[in-house]
Amino acid sequence: MPVLPGAEPYRHDGGEVGVLLCHGFTGSPQSLRPWAEYLAERGLTVSLPLLPGHGTRWQDMQVTGWQDWYAEVDRELRSLLERCRHVFVFGLSMGGALTLRLAAKHGDAVRGVVVVNPANKVHGAMASLLPVVRHLVPSTKGLTSDIAKQGVEELGYDRVPLHAAHSVRQFFRLVDGELPQVTQPMLLLHSPEDHVVPAADSARILSRVSSTDVTEILLEQSYHVATLDHDAERIFEESYAFIGRLAPSAETTGSPAPETLGGSTTGG
Repeated sequence: MPVLPGAEPYRHDGGEVGVLLCHGFTGSPQSLRPWAEYLAERGLTVSLPLLPGHGTRWQDMQVTGWQDWYAEVDRELRSLLERCRHVFVFGLSMGGALTLRLAAKHGDAVRGVVVVNPANKVHGAMASLLPVVRHLVPSTKGLTSDIAKQGVEELGYDRVPLHAAHSVRQFFRLVDGELPQVTQPMLLLHSPEDHVVPAADSARILSRVSSTDVTEILLEQSYHVATLDHDAERIFEESYAFIGRLAPSAETTGSPAPETLGGSTTGG
């Protein structure tokens, strides 16, 4: 299946500081594209992959699971580590869980993590029934576009495939057990009013990681997809300042992304 227009992966070859961005469940790189371009315009090397089964049609997710999604971001991280002196990992929602597992598994190779409304658990009455229901019902209503800002839409699926939902539930349990292995500096930004991931998930993550350098920021004006919402610019600025504090060379090296290309210099 062809990738939906706007859901394409994004990469920019910049300086010695790299950032991997991980999008959310049933979403696409579109939700993080402005963030990626902001970082590229400041000379950073940026990778924003499209997770397998995403960005086409929801039926394509039925044959994928967390192992596929994690393998994709793990490959991208390893590629950045070969090219960059310092590498950071950022994530939204389920992308936050992917980020945290990368941090737990790669240790000091990951310089720092930034997570926005990170997911830690599948909530709702159906969650415990997923092992059975997924064999009876193929999908349920979608989760995308929880955005306070008028006129802004998230590009993602309008249905949630239940086989994939069962897999993400298993993944969250796995990551929760690995959170004490996360030791890197962390910036966690979350929305008090989020209709997809409750604040309890952020609280759980903050209570279980072993990081000692932790900053928590509330995004008072945004809903779940805060990277496209009223607080987007604040997320971009705070994350760039976070990088600058931990890797000062980020502010002095690297080639800015050409404005005429919208920050995409390698395509795809």
